[in-house]
Parts: sequence; structure tokens; C-alpha cells
Amino acid sequence: MKTLFIHSKSPVDVLLSDVAVAKLPLRVALVTNIQHLHKLGEVKRQLQASGREVFLAGQILGCRAESAAKFEKDADAFLYVGSGVFHPLKVAMTTKKPVFCWNPKTGGLSQISEEDRKKYADFKLRQLNVFYNAAAVGVLISTKQGQSDNKINSPSVELKLRKALQLKARKDRQYFLFAFDTLSVQQLEDFPFIECWVNTACSRIADEKINMVNVDDIVEHENSSIRTSS
Repeated sequence: MKTLFIHSKSPVDVLLSDVAVAKLPLRVALVTNIQHLHKLGEVKRQLQASGREVFLAGQILGCRAESAAKFEKDADAFLYVGSGVFHPLKVAMTTKKPVFCWNPKTGGLSQISEEDRKKYADFKLRQLNVFYNAAAVGVLISTKQGQSDNKINSPSVELKLRKALQLKARKDRQYFLFAFDTLSVQQLEDFPFIECWVNTACSRIADEKINMVNVDDIVEHENSSIRTSS
């Protein structure tokens, strides 16, 4: 089935108030979502006019912030233009730098707090504990466009599965593979024997789901353990 992607552009004015600008550090990297991407240049020129050095990192997703990571060493902080904390929280967890959030609709400036970071990190640790204690594990594979290359047998999915399944030798556990186009958490309740779900699709699917862990988090934890032990 052919898929048509249409960029939704917000007409909202994105320029910051003078009070908000004054609270920003001297070197700022700008990030936003697709709705405000076309106006990010306006914010860059505004901040440059205030004497700041500005880096245009561009678009980020809730599950990916590579564009922000490229400017981690250059910027003192990141400024996210948009609403909510879903996107900027990913930047905060990826870069470990201060992240300011400018909501152009409300005209409010906030910042991702250390409490927000710690809460998210602690939750991921609890997810990992569920996985390591589970005997029956369900591996979730998305066939949706943009999720895992849209192919169950794609190299990226195969790699993620290999990384997850290689842990089988560590504990007597069974793995069950589940492919889906649209994930419904309610449907997962039809498989009560599954003690933990391993998500190989968008990493933020696992947010706030107590019995689901991201395969990338498992691999990162394993690699960290190896570095620590060595």
C-alpha cells in the first residue's frame, strides 16, 4: 500500500519574548518538531540579534535526537520550540545538556529538570529489572512505514532481534515474536503468559508501560556492564 506523508506546518508565531531570550545562555542549539521546522530560522536570527551564538540542529523526533547530539559539544544548552516535553526530554536524555522549552502557543519558557531526567532514567531501570526476571518474553516487531524499516526481515530488525535473543543463554526463558502494524496495548493483554515485552520499534512506545523494555536499552545496559567489569 502506498503511503503519502504530508508535512503539517503550524502558522503560529515562534519568536520568543524578551524575557525568555534573557534567560538563555550565550551558545544555544535550536531543535523543533516538523510543525515548526519551517520557522526555526526566524528564532535563529532573533537570538543572533541578541548577541548569542546559535546552532541550527533542526528537527528531532520523540525517539531520535541525533541531530541534537551533533551539537552537544558546541552548545551550552538546547532550545526546543514546540509544545509538550515528549520531544525535548529525548534531547535531555541524549545530550545531558540543559534543555529549554519555548511553547509558541502559550508564550511560556520552561526547562527539563533534573527530576524529569532522574524519573525517566529510574523508570528504564525498573523496565530492565522486569525483563531480567521474566521467563516468557514477547518481542514486538512493527511493520509500519518508518518503524523498523517496514520489513520484518530487514537488517535493522534482524540486528535488534539478534541482540535481544542472544541474551537467551543467560537465563532459561522463552521468546515469542509478535508482528503488528498498529500497536494496541489492550491487545497485548490477550497474552497474559507474557511477563515482559521487548520493543524493537519506536523507543518511546515503551514509555510508562511497566512490563515493556526497549531492545536498545537492553543492549546499552549489557555493553555498560561489560565496560564496568573490564
